[in-house]
Amino acid sequence: MWVVGLTGSIGMGKTTAADMLRRLGIPVFDADAAVRALESRGGAAVPAIARAFPGLVREGALDREGLAKRAFENPADLHKLEAIVHPFVHVAEAAFLRAARVRRAGIAVLEIPLLFESGAERRCDVTLVVTAPRFVQAARVLKRPGMTGARFRAILARQMPDAEKRARADFVVSTGMGRYPTLKALGKIVRLLRQSKPR
Repeated sequence: MWVVGLTGSIGMGKTTAADMLRRLGIPVFDADAAVRALESRGGAAVPAIARAFPGLVREGALDREGLAKRAFENPADLHKLEAIVHPFVHVAEAAFLRAARVRRAGIAVLEIPLLFESGAERRCDVTLVVTAPRFVQAARVLKRPGMTGARFRAILARQMPDAEKRARADFVVSTGMGRYPTLKALGKIVRLLRQSKPR
C-alpha cells in the first residue's frame, strides 16, 4: 500500500485536495481533525491539557482561541501542547493505516499540515504538496473568521516556505487554477500510483 503524505502551507488547498482524493476512492487521515477531536469536550487529550494549561480548558474542551492568543505571545506554549497531543495523533494515524491495509486499499493519504516540519514524511512512501500563487493564498486565508494579517504572518513563520516544500515533494499540484485542473492533476497521480508498486 502506498502511504502518501499530503501537505501544503496554509490556504494552499489541502482540505479541497483531500476531499477530491476521497471522491477518487482514497482513504484520507486528517491530522487536524484528529487534533480537534482530541481537544474537544471528552477528548482523550483534554485531562492532560487541563493540567498543563490551567484556565484554558472550559466546559471540558480546550479554549482554542485563548490558546492561539497565548501561543502568539509565547510559542513555547504551543510546543508544550503539541508534546501532549502528538502521541495521541500518532496512535490514531497508526489505527487508520491498519484499517486501510485490512481493507486492501492500494493508497492511503495522511493529510498533515506540518508534514516536513515535523519529520512525518519519513512515515510516507511519497509526498504530495499543494501550492498556489501567494496572492491566491492570502485571499483565501484572510477570508477566514478571526484571521488577521498579523496572525497569517505568524502562521507562515511556523511553516516551511512553499518553495522548499515544492522542492522536497515527489508530486506538486497547483490549486490556483480552480477545482477541475486540481482534480485532474490528482487523478493523474492516483492512476500512476495504482499502476506501480510501493517503494
